Amino acid sequence: MFVKVVNPNTTWSMTATIEACARAVAGPGTRVEAVSPSMGPPSIESHYDESLAVPGILTEIAKGEREGADGYVIACFGDPGLDAAREVASGPVVGIAEAAMHTASMLGRSFSVVTTLARTTGRAWELAHRYGMRDACRGVHACDLPVLALDNDPDARKIVTEACLDALYADGSDVIVLGCAGMADLCAQISAEIGVPVVDGVAAATLTVQSMVTMGLATGKRGEFAPPPPKRYSGLLEGFTTEG
Repeated sequence: MFVKVVNPNTTWSMTATIEACARAVAGPGTRVEAVSPSMGPPSIESHYDESLAVPGILTEIAKGEREGADGYVIACFGDPGLDAAREVASGPVVGIAEAAMHTASMLGRSFSVVTTLARTTGRAWELAHRYGMRDACRGVHACDLPVLALDNDPDARKIVTEACLDALYADGSDVIVLGCAGMADLCAQISAEIGVPVVDGVAAATLTVQSMVTMGLATGKRGEFAPPPPKRYSGLLEGFTTEG
């Protein structure tokens, strides 16, 4: 089985961390490859960033189809491009926010999300509503670290851990969801320090895709997620043409 993990930003050091965390949970016989697109933002911290990351994501999905990937993980907590990726991928595509929230809902009555910048909290709430998790999600908290600081700030783990502890006290929740793929390698340490389950979406999504492929399941193509209608794109998007 080949699971391709797409980190929508172009920061390869973060992609390497994501790949290590995904490989750590993948079962025997599952090959995991994490990639960054050749075009896009170095980090995703706004709607602008997210929108401009989608062409790079879809390019990597198209490459995965040619390479024989069985399924895909979108490794950004905003789950950017998820619906579009499901239209063009033959195997299952899972976003890390989606997988993390569903996993957390099976570990306790409620969960809190700890993310990066405060400006991203609205997107996390939006996704909780979309995934039917609005009642289970007690709060979304920002630690006010930029995404790239997770990769190079020596105090990042301490700051995120303190934010997780504060979220538990503020919300009275049972589980913490880490709201950024760049936090994936902090999961076990934080859980040990604060004494509750801490869910990393990279691991959760990787195992969800692996399970779906094992069960022979893929995205339904009858309706909304059927391949996009054939049409010609122009200018910088000419390479995304779907006709011919």
